Amino acid sequence: MTTGPTPALMKQINEAFNSRDVDRIMAFFEEDCAFLMARGPEPEGRRVLGKAAVRKVLADRFRVITDMRWDHVDAFITGNRAVTVWMVTGTGVDGEKLNYRGCDLYEFRGDKILNKDTYWKLLEHRDRL
Repeated sequence: MTTGPTPALMKQINEAFNSRDVDRIMAFFEEDCAFLMARGPEPEGRRVLGKAAVRKVLADRFRVITDMRWDHVDAFITGNRAVTVWMVTGTGVDGEKLNYRGCDLYEFRGDKILNKDTYWKLLEHRDRL
């Protein structure tokens, strides 16, 4: 077992997400994982706890954004933590277009994702500070 994330592991995780194959993605997660989504009703977005709940939220997401894709920009790894920077694109069934720069903050237990915290830029088309 590896002691934490590696560049090869991070590439495999990105490829799994781009496949939108939920079983393939979930093979990288711990049973007691947490996923903090970029959007949601809480200050940290939407907190999803446990592998079964993460599986459901991803399956639901891929049903409404069937072409969702993350294009790698950069990655940083230190110990059991990693940061990935990417551009996400896709179109929701409601017509919403995704085209955001974002990042994921990961914490691993061995080679499995324990926590995944997602952030992305929010486009504003109004003059605001």
